[in-house]
Amino acid sequence: MYLIIGLGNPGNRYRFTRHNVGFMVLEKLARNFEIDLKQKSFDALWGKGKVNSTNVLLAMPQTYMNLSGTAVRQLVAFFKADVNNLIVIHDDLDLPFGTIRLKTGGGNAGHKGLASITENLGSSDFIRVRLGIGRPADKSRIEGYVLEPFNSDEELSMLPEIIQTATDAVSEIVLSGTEKASAKCHKNILVNSLKKEEE
Repeated sequence: MYLIIGLGNPGNRYRFTRHNVGFMVLEKLARNFEIDLKQKSFDALWGKGKVNSTNVLLAMPQTYMNLSGTAVRQLVAFFKADVNNLIVIHDDLDLPFGTIRLKTGGGNAGHKGLASITENLGSSDFIRVRLGIGRPADKSRIEGYVLEPFNSDEELSMLPEIIQTATDAVSEIVLSGTEKASAKCHKNILVNSLKKEEE
C-alpha cells in the first residue's frame, strides 16, 4: 500500500494559499481515483482506494503544517505502512513556480511540515513530490508569502496544469516507481514549457 500525504493548513482561510498546494494535488488525486476523504481520525482527513490494483491511502493532516508529522506517524503506525511507500506532496520555496521535482530522502530545507514528519518517523527516507512556489525577493516576507493565495494572472493560469502534472506524477510513482515517474514528469514539464514558448 502507498500512503500519500498532501501537506497544507486546514480551514477556508488557507485553502488557496501557496502553502496548501499539497492539499490541492491530493484533492485532485481523490477525485481522479474516486476516493472519498471523509474519514476523520489520526488528526487527518483520509480515504482508501485503489490505483489500478494497487492499494492507496490518501490523507490531509489537520494539525496545521508544523505538526504534520503527528498525523503521519499515527497513519504509518496504524496501517503498518512502509516509509519507502510514503509519498509526501508539498510546496517548495527553492524551486521556481511551475517546477515539479520528485525526490527520495534528504533534508527538509527549512520546510516545517517535512521537518515534523522526519522527527516523528525518525526517518527521512520517504518520497517527496516538490511543487515550486518560488521565493519572495525580500527574505523577511517568506512566512507571509507562503500563506498568501496564488494571485498573479500567470500563476492562476498555470496552476491547473501544475496540479494535473503533479497528480499524474503521483499516479506514475504508484504504477511504475519513482525513477520512471521522475523522467515522465520532467519530460511533461519540458514539453509544456516549449508549447508555451511557441504560442
